[in-house]
Amino acid sequence: MKIDYEVTYILRPQLEEAEVDARANAVVELVKSNGGDLVTLEKLGKKRLAYEIADLREGIYVVMAFRAEAAAARELERQLRLNEDVVRALMLKLDKRALAAAAAAPPAVPDAPQPGSLPASG
Repeated sequence: MKIDYEVTYILRPQLEEAEVDARANAVVELVKSNGGDLVTLEKLGKKRLAYEIADLREGIYVVMAFRAEAAAARELERQLRLNEDVVRALMLKLDKRALAAAAAAPPAVPDAPQPGSLPASG
């Protein structure tokens, strides 16, 4: 049975954009080769870390959601630990009920002032 996962990993800040794309595509291919399906892939770019990790103050964040068997998720986690360009990784198993509620909810719309709710100037 396939399970929904989300993995966030931080790459070394010295990597060029093409190298970041190559690392992200390698992770996607690893998931697909183990029978998983990519849901979303988002490269958040270079951000400052909350604390130093391995003498680094910045990292390139990548967030990926996917569906896979538990064995494929374990293999991905193992491969991320072995990859020297990955500074840190966190994998979460997503809750089915939360996913269903998020899918059923209408898209968020910024609050707009309602007619007549503005204070009268005078």
